[in-house]
Amino acid sequence: MANVLTVDDSPSIRQMIKLVLAPEGHHVVEAADGSAGLAVAKTQKFDLVITDLNMPVMNGMEMIKAMRALPSFVGVPIVFLTTESDDGVKQQAKAAGATGWITKPFKPEQLLAVVAKLVRA
Repeated sequence: MANVLTVDDSPSIRQMIKLVLAPEGHHVVEAADGSAGLAVAKTQKFDLVITDLNMPVMNGMEMIKAMRALPSFVGVPIVFLTTESDDGVKQQAKAAGATGWITKPFKPEQLLAVVAKLVRA
């Protein structure tokens, strides 16, 4: 299954993602902010990244731009999981290299469907 990096400053959100994905056979690695997520991303290969937008130290948009500059992240799907729903922000995210967008709170089946679609692609 997939090696998934989840980046969110909320421990409960990271735990929820893990509780949804791990039983399906996915390996979930957690990071608490964009800077930590970027550091982890440089140490191993990921099939998918799920990130929050608003985080301390480095936000999700900055992290995506930095990841997209890494050769190992060419073609790796990156999905925002955030409370933001503004279309302008979504367009900025797409321009930065985001593959998709899920609005919090999320339904477990919604997350599983997105992961299945992007990891298979």
